[in-house]
Amino acid sequence: MLNILALEPWYGGSHRNFLDGLIRHSRHRFHAVTMAPRYRRWRMHGGAVTMARKALQAWEEGFRPDVIFATNMVNLPAFLSLTRSRLAHVPVILYFHENALTYPLPEGKERDPAFGYINYLSCLAADRVLFNTRFHMEAFLEALPLLLRAFPDYTHLDAVQEIRAKASVLYPGIDLSAHDQYAGDRRPRYWGPGMPPPIILWNQRWEYDKAPEVFLRVMNRLDDAGHRFRLILAGERFEEQPYELDKAFERYADRILHYGYAEDFEEYSRLLHRADIIVSTARHEFFGVAVLEAIYCGCHPLLPDRLSYPELIPEPLHRPLLHAPTLYEDEEALYQVLAALLKGEERPLPPERLREIPVHLDWRQHVTAYDQLFEAVAGAEPARSGASMAVSA
Repeated sequence: MLNILALEPWYGGSHRNFLDGLIRHSRHRFHAVTMAPRYRRWRMHGGAVTMARKALQAWEEGFRPDVIFATNMVNLPAFLSLTRSRLAHVPVILYFHENALTYPLPEGKERDPAFGYINYLSCLAADRVLFNTRFHMEAFLEALPLLLRAFPDYTHLDAVQEIRAKASVLYPGIDLSAHDQYAGDRRPRYWGPGMPPPIILWNQRWEYDKAPEVFLRVMNRLDDAGHRFRLILAGERFEEQPYELDKAFERYADRILHYGYAEDFEEYSRLLHRADIIVSTARHEFFGVAVLEAIYCGCHPLLPDRLSYPELIPEPLHRPLLHAPTLYEDEEALYQVLAALLKGEERPLPPERLREIPVHLDWRQHVTAYDQLFEAVAGAEPARSGASMAVSA
């Protein structure tokens, strides 16, 4: 059994679910150093100081790590310099949930190159660099030379190939089996005369990079054309509520079965099992946990034919012969497919086929890939001292 020192300065949302799932299912022993999920820019600049002090405290208490597993918001060179007296010999894996080079910005905001440079230096300092999708890895490595060319000299463009040589893709695990106990909520997927209209689900963040205004624009077109549907609007909001969402609540109040973020997992899972169709209109998506959870629970997906989605959906299901497509080209195509589904001209994929799409990512089986990675990186005989801990700053 190995000792893994996990570093997560943004211990919230999907980052928290990922780390908790990994620790819960891995055969190895973890010490998790975490920080509250706020002040994103400060976490990348200053979080390394707090995390280094906590890691050194763990060392003094007897935890001897065989591997350091850090996520992309860690300023890895700073952390390693502050812990070199104890951890200089420990190999490091850097895992990218997202990155500061290609994450889309709201209109009118300019990108601060300092954060992208932290990601770059962290890649150089790590022994292995992992990305959650191939789309993510290629987008980052293609953007990196643009960052380096912006500097006047000593740009070290050859470092991009050094990073590529130690970079690979490892999809995150998802606790899909936790949804199984609520599968009884799934009703027969048939709608027609005398039957309740189908339920369309939105379970992504209500933020600019997910383009909720496009989703609502399509819903309004369908409604104007007389199509019957109901809505579950379960996306999380971090900023001021979008104007379009207020208007949607007014227009569809009697057809909205749920409105607002579902804090309780049971409630959330029951909503996914209740829905029929999951729609994404994302402008950017590094992975897409929420979408894959909905698919596992039986929702037919309608996703953009770009970003991470094409590699997460098996190619034969992009446009299956006997069922509705799962990927669409543009807004008009989304409208047409939804209209055909609502009229019964297209059939959704059966729930048992949908369940197969993400099931290989369930932590119960996917954790093996992580455990084998830790063992390969550690290389040597694992440390035997120490105990499993979790530390929050």
